[in-house]
Amino acid sequence: MTKKLAFLFPGQGAQYPGMGKDFFEQFSIARQTFEEADDFLNDSFSKLIFNGPSDELTKTCNSQIAIYIASIALHRVIREQFPGLIPSVCAGLSLGEYTALTVAGKITFTDCLDLVRARANAMHKACEETKGSMEVVLGLTGEAVQTVISTLNPPHPVWVANLNCPGQVVIAGSLDALALASDALKQNGAKRVLALEVSGAFHSGLMGSAQESLRGKIATTPFEMSNIQIVMNVPGDFVSTLPQMQQALIDQVVSPVLWEKGIRKMMEQKIEAYVEIGPGKTLCGMNKRIGVAEPTLSIEKISDLEELNKIMELYATTES
Repeated sequence: MTKKLAFLFPGQGAQYPGMGKDFFEQFSIARQTFEEADDFLNDSFSKLIFNGPSDELTKTCNSQIAIYIASIALHRVIREQFPGLIPSVCAGLSLGEYTALTVAGKITFTDCLDLVRARANAMHKACEETKGSMEVVLGLTGEAVQTVISTLNPPHPVWVANLNCPGQVVIAGSLDALALASDALKQNGAKRVLALEVSGAFHSGLMGSAQESLRGKIATTPFEMSNIQIVMNVPGDFVSTLPQMQQALIDQVVSPVLWEKGIRKMMEQKIEAYVEIGPGKTLCGMNKRIGVAEPTLSIEKISDLEELNKIMELYATTES
């Protein structure tokens, strides 16, 4: 029996100047991916990815596109160098969900790049319409956080935006609302409430205009079936039909990311190894907090590819 493997992909916030550059310089398939993206976007986007500046790369309209391109480039190298390493399931955190759908064969690279560009621009515009942000709450459950913020009555409400792992809940809202929520959460047992370096209140009601802008685009983008399963942020579970996948992407813009729930669903399916592909190691850290006992590797640099040999040995193991 072939071992069951999951590929995981990071979301916005993981970006940094230079991500994927070593793959670009050493592997032609990675270089072709960046060049294909530049041609499609009619822009030298790879220059921004490799050289920054950081503040420009961090903008929502740029960071989402950049992470998607870099993550796909890294995956294409893995697919070329380890052709037998085929995942049973893919999942991605927020923006990373688009990478997961591409790698799972549900949507083509350029169709998804077009969709990511539309998402990035729509969410950037929504950020400018209403100034908001996100904060991570440490030491309280999602239920406890929801109970506290439901008692607030600021001009704009606060939402639970991410349930990432035990003891780590992300909230989103307007700046005034977050200030009120932070004080209330600390008074009710939160160990710390930390501001995130993001430009908007993602996965909240403040993204409503972005959702409406994207609804038609997502609904008319071609998707197709494949043998690789997908676990999506909304509803934090396996999603099997194409209409459900499209609706989950639409809902995700204003709905909480149920990352921990999705990982636990994979654990129930006896996934035997997890590989995080793309910038950063955030998802590996979350797996540890969730209590995933199986191996979790992060592929971010060329040197990380050596670790995949260990997974190959596991993945190639057969039972009589």
